[in-house]
Amino acid sequence: MKRLLIATAVVAAMLVPASQALGSSHHPTGEFINMGECPLSHPALVFCTFSESTGGFFQIGKKTVPLKNPVILQGGLEVNEAEEKGIFVGAENGETLSKTPQTVPGGLLGIEAPSWWPTFLKNLFNEFINKGATGVTATVELAGPASAIEVNPENILFETGIGLSLPTKIKLSNGFLGNNCYIGSNSKPVTIAFTSGATSPPPPNKSIHGSAGTFFSGPEGLTRLSGGKLVNNSFAAPGASGCGGLFAFLVDPFVNELVGLPSPAGTNTAILEGKLELAEAAAVKASE
Repeated sequence: MKRLLIATAVVAAMLVPASQALGSSHHPTGEFINMGECPLSHPALVFCTFSESTGGFFQIGKKTVPLKNPVILQGGLEVNEAEEKGIFVGAENGETLSKTPQTVPGGLLGIEAPSWWPTFLKNLFNEFINKGATGVTATVELAGPASAIEVNPENILFETGIGLSLPTKIKLSNGFLGNNCYIGSNSKPVTIAFTSGATSPPPPNKSIHGSAGTFFSGPEGLTRLSGGKLVNNSFAAPGASGCGGLFAFLVDPFVNELVGLPSPAGTNTAILEGKLELAEAAAVKASE
């Protein structure tokens, strides 16, 4: 059971979007210094979590966006032992997931330097494009409350079935697209059912395999995770909406053409990689 509880926390911490719970930050010390936003005021809390995601990518339609800018996820976890199920609880200050934009390579128009150019020239050209008028960032957000996330730790542990089902929406941002350009929405989310095992996507995608990762037990109730990978390549994505503000009726079709939306199941991929610190809530509280 203990391994299943740890697996639950791992899945929840890989990519769990922000809740709106607000409270006072804590000041844990020693091994638990990263757990300052653990929601220790939540009475049913069992674990505190802190993760930094630094690898993986998401590919939707014609666009592939690598995860290059670290994303911090922090919060805690209740555990339903009867159902071997975890319930994620947001960070004490509400900043559960750092809203970290990722650069879309080539920008809105997909313009990138030729592969045969010298590295310094390619980097210079790509930086100019990505930071220019056509540059775009993409940010994955939760399309709904944290309670909408479904976690199955046994599937994660044994690398089979669905380990994490996550309703999302992807925000596309630049000066032209405005502040409300999204692929997916709260009412029509991009639902990604991650697995640490093998996927079974419809054509043309082929099966890919994730990993439960390796667990390391540290002192004072602290556990660290490394090498975990959750994958999915069978989800569908709707068309973009809200792009260009008042001119969305003109800009939305333009974005859809450039990105390749709507994109049916079997043509998209998402992979999450990262590291996690997990600690017993009681041990974190005792360290303050």
